[in-house]
Amino acid sequence: MFFRKFLAGFIQLFYPRTCAVCHSDLMVGEEVMCLTCLYALPLTRFWNQKDNPVAKVFWGRVPVENACAYFLFAKGSKYRPLLHMLKYKGRRDIGVELGRQFGLVLKSSELYHGVDYVIPVPLHKRKLKIRGYNQAQAIAEGICQTLGAELSINHLIRTEFTETQTRKTRAERVQNVAQAFSVVNSDDFTGKHLLIVDDVVTTGATLEACAAKLIEAANCKVSVGALAYASS
Repeated sequence: MFFRKFLAGFIQLFYPRTCAVCHSDLMVGEEVMCLTCLYALPLTRFWNQKDNPVAKVFWGRVPVENACAYFLFAKGSKYRPLLHMLKYKGRRDIGVELGRQFGLVLKSSELYHGVDYVIPVPLHKRKLKIRGYNQAQAIAEGICQTLGAELSINHLIRTEFTETQTRKTRAERVQNVAQAFSVVNSDDFTGKHLLIVDDVVTTGATLEACAAKLIEAANCKVSVGALAYASS
């Protein structure tokens, strides 16, 4: 025990673990963010509201059971760089840890009781090779750790390499991803409650395409969970 503590202290001396938000040294038990920054995270609390702004994104488009996001993705927020680090800077750990925290609040919500599978929005294999990992899968892994659902990465497949959704209108985004996904072994989902996960929801076009494909292929219920919500 003493040796482990000594080794941890030695590693911290030369390779300090710092908060991804305020860059202060992390204490024992803290992961990714210090407790101060974690408690100040601008949570949406949409997971307790059936008719929240994220859910309304999908109204009249695809019949999802529930939809929510964990925190607000506001311009100028000190938390905004978290998603940039997760997506482009190799900080997969950010996705896993924030996914764990997200899973805890979903577990406390009656709306998300009984989720059987958590499904990350898949990347095309070309983009996965470039990035090295799927940021949505990192989030989904964290959610599964605390929600107690099963991770699925082999049922929903991205079959088309699409253009970036940045700077596209909602209609253009929907068109861009309309035929980008397919489902295999859909019988596994019969009668199940699925939670589709992504990093950010804005127009919801990608999540809508995933949900529509899953509902079409399997007799199941589909909910949506995004790590962050960027309102227009």
